Amino acid sequence: MSMKRDVEFLYEIGTLRFLQRTWTQLLRERDMANLAEHSFRVAWTAMTIAKYEGADIGKVAKMALVHDISEGRTGDAHYVSRFYVERHEEKAIEDIFHDTLLGEEMKSLWLEYEARETLEAKCVKDADWLDVDFELKEVYAKGDRIGEEDLWHRDQLRDKLYTPTGKRLWDAIYQSDPHAWHRNATNRYNSGDWQRHEQTK
Repeated sequence: MSMKRDVEFLYEIGTLRFLQRTWTQLLRERDMANLAEHSFRVAWTAMTIAKYEGADIGKVAKMALVHDISEGRTGDAHYVSRFYVERHEEKAIEDIFHDTLLGEEMKSLWLEYEARETLEAKCVKDADWLDVDFELKEVYAKGDRIGEEDLWHRDQLRDKLYTPTGKRLWDAIYQSDPHAWHRNATNRYNSGDWQRHEQTK
């Protein structure tokens, strides 16, 4: 079996890092996750949700990687532009995976994700939505007021989340500090040469 199409597919995957998600237009913020970065955190978030929910983590990881892959050909659409564009995502999936070794499995996972019927698909969709909340918190933590202004409508999302874990995670995100991970990690301030020592009398 020739690997020609597999190699072409892997080159195409590499281009996803050059595709900005369209909501950067709304936030007027260039330093946002591209499509590849978005899919990466969605995969980790989905696996976390899946572990809590008792879903198949391996299946969830693969589904998360494929969930937005069609946008490499169709482009992304935000909540305004979605009213004006028609995207042929299923055709894009068919063409992207045509004659690739992974094709049939990935197309099946994508269709399952789109149907939102299985626990695994619900875990991935929750993660997809929650990635927006992670980024809005990060933008706000940088001092960008648009992040604060856009948080108002996100509470409407909470009730739309499919899993109990997704709802708990939404609550945790909005109670969190995006910088806590490095402040609380083992670092030079709390464990190294930058520790403050009480002066000896």
